[in-house]
Amino acid sequence: MDIEKVQKEIVEEFEIFDDWMDKYNYLIELSKSLPVIDGKYKKPEYLIEGCQSRVWLHAGMQDGKVVYTADSDAVITKGIIALLVRVLSDRKPDEIINNDLWFIDTIGLKENLSPTRSNGLVSMIKQMKLYALAYKAKSEKTDDDGKTG
Repeated sequence: MDIEKVQKEIVEEFEIFDDWMDKYNYLIELSKSLPVIDGKYKKPEYLIEGCQSRVWLHAGMQDGKVVYTADSDAVITKGIIALLVRVLSDRKPDEIINNDLWFIDTIGLKENLSPTRSNGLVSMIKQMKLYALAYKAKSEKTDDDGKTG
């Protein structure tokens, strides 16, 4: 499923709920769907700077696509990163870099978070895009060199 369809799906899921307490509860439920991050990535170098709670993010490359795993010590934050992983994981670097994550504004996520959580959301997106940029640069260098790795 492409990024646009995943974002539409998320918007439809959040439209079911009338108030933000229900939406927060749904975010908590979504936190349970987050792919488990390997314990070896729960180290300081994988922490996202700028988040109120601790958020670990790891990215790997499989078949030309960036695959993310993550975790957080706060359930709402874990639900937020679960949404971002759902939308951005298993995509080509260009898809991640060039995509506008419009679902965030459409469901009212950013405006219903505390300022520190909102800053954390921006930091999570920034880090995911930085990983995609790094993998894009690495694959272009590989292509230019005519070598792999």
